[in-house]
Amino acid sequence: MSTIYFEDIEIGQSAEYAKTITEADILMFAAVSGDNNPVHLNQEYAEQTPFGTRIAHGMLTAGLISTVVGTRLPGEGTIYLSQSTRFKAPVKIGDTVTARATATELDPAKKRVKFATQCLVGGKVVLEGESLVIAPSRPAL
Repeated sequence: MSTIYFEDIEIGQSAEYAKTITEADILMFAAVSGDNNPVHLNQEYAEQTPFGTRIAHGMLTAGLISTVVGTRLPGEGTIYLSQSTRFKAPVKIGDTVTARATATELDPAKKRVKFATQCLVGGKVVLEGESLVIAPSRPAL
């Protein structure tokens, strides 16, 4: 894990994290969150939905954005303030999701960074939104 201090972040700077979604990921997310919707857990049920198969929890996908801002940009010490998300397409078991955050606004007075956020599967946007964080500041010497 690393930290990119507020003072070193530039508009347009971005970072990514990629993860292949597994059966175990979905089961663990259901256990932790309590979201036992059968579209995530029951293949027979899911086959009757418009998706035709089980899909990952939307918030599991959205959680990958937290990985980007919490471990890559800005990284360690970041405080998450808000996240907006629009789900554009489902994520299925075996899909590799790439989460990306791109700095769009800097507020020096509050050390806040606004990011445009996306999750992609095979180049297709499955989630888009915006994050607002407080970035760690460079320690005074």
